[in-house]
Amino acid sequence: MKIYHLIVLFILMLGCKKPFSQTPETALAFPIEDTKAEESIAFIAGFDEDDNRYYDNAKNYFQAKNIQVVDSLFSIAEIISFLNKNSNKTFKNIHIVSHSNSWLGMSLKTIKNGERITVESLSHAKNNMPLLKDDFNSDAQIVFHSCGLGENKELLEALKRLFVTQNSSQTPKIIASSFFNVFGGKYAGHYLAKPYYGYYPTAGSPGPLALSKEFEASYPNTNIDWFTALKTREETNLGQVYSYKFNIPVVWEFTFNDPTEIPELTDREAIMDWVSESPEMASVILKLNIPIEKYRWKSDIHGNKLSIKGKTTVLCVLEPILQENDATEYRSPEFSDASLYHIL
Repeated sequence: MKIYHLIVLFILMLGCKKPFSQTPETALAFPIEDTKAEESIAFIAGFDEDDNRYYDNAKNYFQAKNIQVVDSLFSIAEIISFLNKNSNKTFKNIHIVSHSNSWLGMSLKTIKNGERITVESLSHAKNNMPLLKDDFNSDAQIVFHSCGLGENKELLEALKRLFVTQNSSQTPKIIASSFFNVFGGKYAGHYLAKPYYGYYPTAGSPGPLALSKEFEASYPNTNIDWFTALKTREETNLGQVYSYKFNIPVVWEFTFNDPTEIPELTDREAIMDWVSESPEMASVILKLNIPIEKYRWKSDIHGNKLSIKGKTTVLCVLEPILQENDATEYRSPEFSDASLYHIL
């Protein structure tokens, strides 16, 4: 069997999302701080594509705090160029809002119309990245509001290297949380939530009872009513645990010299065996860290081309982080709180 080339691998996940739409009134109700616009700036580095209003809610939140908002730049290179053009302003806090997840890195692009930000894509784009001017405020704090980014220390280190000035080794602080960022919540303009994950083959859910038992087995030391959480789709009470779901599809396409060389993959088990035996595909599944049996698998043949398609549904349970001594208040997302944020 001859495989000429692996044509495409495509994975899509909408991470860092709220399970329901929020009205801007909740964000606008947040107390307005007496902050000068030039002291802080917020880059809303994405746009909402469905009923999830993550970026709109973040924009409302920062505007309510009297912070300058820029919502037209979608790459880290463009943001650095903007900071260079406005180097006469001494920004104290530089907020960057972007979806992210444990599987694909950040939605924020490397350069305009470039790739999503990962350690690898930043390495590929390093020669096209602008350098900060020497007069950039090295005491600034660059805060990434990107879900789970704080867990990815390698990516944080790569992001920090982007903010080295032209002739100096000094860099500002890079700050990110390991938790989910929620903007426009029902009871707070911005809070953090701890995520828990479960999976099943898309369109093949075993039902909430079976899934709740899987969560219980995966998180034996967590005191959550998983069955109720999986059936709750919005935060109806302050601090209530709730859930949402999304899909991750993977697609490969192979071209063969001779159609007779294409393997006959007649059922799900045969496809999983073929995927497991392929170094290219197996490495991707391993990197995603989702069990192969949690995908719905299909194969298609068109002429001398074989397509392998898998899709898994991810269940994400979110537990809002409350004050340690007061379960009626959210813990304030203070950047100096080492239990909430990582600082480099």
